[in-house]
Amino acid sequence: MPHRVGYAPGVYDLFHVGHLNILRHAKSQCDYLVAGVVSDEMAAQAKGKAPVIPLTERLEIVRSVRFVDAAFVETVPDKLETWQQVRFDVIFKGDDWRGTAKGDKLERDFATVGVDVIYFPYTVHTSSSLLRKVLDGLADSA
Repeated sequence: MPHRVGYAPGVYDLFHVGHLNILRHAKSQCDYLVAGVVSDEMAAQAKGKAPVIPLTERLEIVRSVRFVDAAFVETVPDKLETWQQVRFDVIFKGDDWRGTAKGDKLERDFATVGVDVIYFPYTVHTSSSLLRKVLDGLADSA
């Protein structure tokens, strides 16, 4: 039976139940799960803000989750370049990517190297962006 390696990239800032759910679901779909933790610089470039929690701490948190077999620092925006380093068989993304230009590109790119793209339900009621807004509001009122 082939050994299926999964890859679950994310910023994993303000770690919450949505992150845990993605990692739990991802592990159920593969034999070995690598979590890709996006660097501070890449997160700032993608989201316009640096993460609240520094990379070393996010890496430590994600690495400590029992569903994660290894954690990898993602430093390039090109997921195929990351694949060259990690060599996974399946990549997991939130379903907020499904049917978008970036999701379609991801599927096209990975089809060329035989990697499956699996989407998981996005946890709408809990997200790092939402938590950050609440924290910013608390800071403003303090």
